[in-house]
Amino acid sequence: MADKGVIYVATGRDYLDLARASATSLRAVEPDIPIDLFTNDPAAAGLGMFDQVHAVARDHARAKLECMAQTRFARTLFLDADTLVLAPLGDLFDLLARFECALAHDMRRASALIREGRAHVTPYAFPQFNSGVILYRRSAAMLAFLAEWARRYHASGVARDQIILKDLLWESDLRFYVLPPEFNLRRVTMLDAWEPLDARPTIAHSHRFMDHMRTGGARIADMAGLVAAERAALHDEWTAVDAGDDPVARFARAQRATDG
Repeated sequence: MADKGVIYVATGRDYLDLARASATSLRAVEPDIPIDLFTNDPAAAGLGMFDQVHAVARDHARAKLECMAQTRFARTLFLDADTLVLAPLGDLFDLLARFECALAHDMRRASALIREGRAHVTPYAFPQFNSGVILYRRSAAMLAFLAEWARRYHASGVARDQIILKDLLWESDLRFYVLPPEFNLRRVTMLDAWEPLDARPTIAHSHRFMDHMRTGGARIADMAGLVAAERAALHDEWTAVDAGDDPVARFARAQRATDG
């Protein structure tokens, strides 16, 4: 078993293109790290950048739930295809000397979407965790957790795997760590607020990298394009709720407007 590596799960041409782009960004900053791909088309062209290519165990929208358990690495970083790696991973994998896994909170934590659970109603301070960047050990405890996540997801009928993940983390004794946001940078406008020594942006993760698949518009393929799109969207969101200028009170007003 190899010590550490990164895996992607991508099914379909568009997601394969995204995975190749993300892996290219990873190779640029971590040229020696092994990278594996799980896909429903192992014979597709242009997969030579991956060290090993595996067929998905079960081809469905959340195939990662089965594939994560099939990692050949003792320590694994799973990345969604809609990511870019911006800086070396450094000692990130060392977290697994103390924890079974590490992952970050999702954004929009005040929304019903990210509050949703199935078996449990959790405190506001325990929202859903984003499942697009997960660092984990290939231990018995973690493999059992992944198997239960997949089992409950398929039995539940819900569309979003994070609903089940939130329940499992809430009730589990699994030792896990919450990553700082720079390791799963979902809101890139945070870069505008951070001071030079606040953080080292490491992994950007955005559905806007998939906008061209949904709208047919121009593809956002780099951080300059992503930051520009996010700045425009942030302005539009605050304008839409007309929440005023008070830096704190406007959040409560926006919540009331959203809740109707």
